[in-house]
Amino acid sequence: MKKLCVITLILASLYQATVFAQDVNVCMQDLSIFAEFAKVKNYKSAYEPWKKVRTECPTINVAIYSYGERILKDRIKTGTPEEQNLAKDDLIKLYDEWVVNFPKKRNQSVVGDITSKKAQALLDYKLADLKEVYSTFDEAYTKDVASFTNPKLLYNYFKTLYDRYKEGDTEVTMELLFNKYEEVSEKFEFESTELAKKLDVILKKEDAGTALTSRETRNKRIFNVNSNAIGTFLSNLDAIIAKEATCENLIPLYQRNFEANKTDALWIKRAASRMDSKECSDDPLFVTLVEALHALEPSADSAYYLGLLNDKGGNADEALKYYEESIALETDNYRKAKILLKIANKFKVAGRKSSARSYANKALGFQPSLGRAYLLIANMYADSANQCGESQFDKRAVYWLAADMAKKAGQVDASLKKIAARTAESYTGRAPSKTDIFTEGNAGTVIKFSCWINRSVTVPSL
Repeated sequence: MKKLCVITLILASLYQATVFAQDVNVCMQDLSIFAEFAKVKNYKSAYEPWKKVRTECPTINVAIYSYGERILKDRIKTGTPEEQNLAKDDLIKLYDEWVVNFPKKRNQSVVGDITSKKAQALLDYKLADLKEVYSTFDEAYTKDVASFTNPKLLYNYFKTLYDRYKEGDTEVTMELLFNKYEEVSEKFEFESTELAKKLDVILKKEDAGTALTSRETRNKRIFNVNSNAIGTFLSNLDAIIAKEATCENLIPLYQRNFEANKTDALWIKRAASRMDSKECSDDPLFVTLVEALHALEPSADSAYYLGLLNDKGGNADEALKYYEESIALETDNYRKAKILLKIANKFKVAGRKSSARSYANKALGFQPSLGRAYLLIANMYADSANQCGESQFDKRAVYWLAADMAKKAGQVDASLKKIAARTAESYTGRAPSKTDIFTEGNAGTVIKFSCWINRSVTVPSL
């Protein structure tokens, strides 16, 4: 009897295994069918086999979710009203299932990416109120900030909070709004720096005269597209907070909260940064913040702000000492580049153009893709046209140098491509025309500028 039971169990197990193998084989066949349809964007034909695999073998392949997202979005776009409504709800369920069944890609979490897509779908299809949408974005950011990288979704994460604030939601205070802005803008800066690191490797190879591989050429194009997206959405982010982040709002807020946060270096650094960027640094509170920050945590940031205070006080030599200390204290090359560019801008405002260019070039040494440094130099060249060159022709020839610098900005930083092109076009329009060159008869000659620019330019050939 025992033997009969054992044999029965073995046969049952073999039968179940055989049935399971058959089910998997069927799923694999349906997977192949819907994937082929999806690849050619025939989402209507892909729907039924996809739905079957999703129901019967939900963990067989991540394509169920990556292609499923496209299939359902197409159904929302092209289906009947009833199909559209069902597909919207189903898309939210799909994201939840995706997180459960495939939370990782190449051993790295993608929960932040998937959950932020869910939040965006809730927003796009009006399936939840702003509070729930924001809560979903916040869940993505809190659980897995590393994979929450989509610029549009990061922007909407903040904007949903901003919209709640503007609608009078009492849970969203001005302080919460500013804190979230700082967090999200820092995330944008981080992602921008990560892209810049990859792009700089390619730019250095190009500058060395080495031909790029097809993969590097493709990657450069992708990096530029992503960099441009980050630049666009970060500008949008700055634009909406600018309405609230005025000195009239910032100073009372930071004064009110200083005592509670005077030992929090991050809070003080963010407050000082916001006051500096909004030109509120003439207020005594800025001095209080800077001194507190330097006492708590002497750093590149605190040294920079001390330099700024001395600059405002007319102590140029002392200011330069702190600026140099700021650079020395900073260990990250990309943050160092940003500090150098800030210093370059301060020197430009002070009329110290040679020093400004020197610091801008130092910044480019640490980050070759820092297009704003090239724009800064271009603007200073253009501003100096009347002070450089002996003849009117020579003075206008300065604009060729300015245009070249502006073009360079767009070449290394895709987010500046439009503004760099407009700037270069403007400067080229002010440079000598072909008629001027013909009249002077100096095509191909070299013009040397003995002013602070101390550069030369070759007159274009006709």
